[in-house]
Amino acid sequence: MTGVDTNDFAEHRRTYEMFIGLVKRGTTALVVLLALMALFLVRH
Repeated sequence: MTGVDTNDFAEHRRTYEMFIGLVKRGTTALVVLLALMALFLVRH
């Protein structure tokens, strides 16, 4: 064994929460970017 605890559920949970937060922020940023592009780049 290498001495690494493979059953570290707290670390797994923290990593998962960080990933989900980044996905939410990235999705929100993309939606805002697309909305701004639609407002300013599309000629009416």
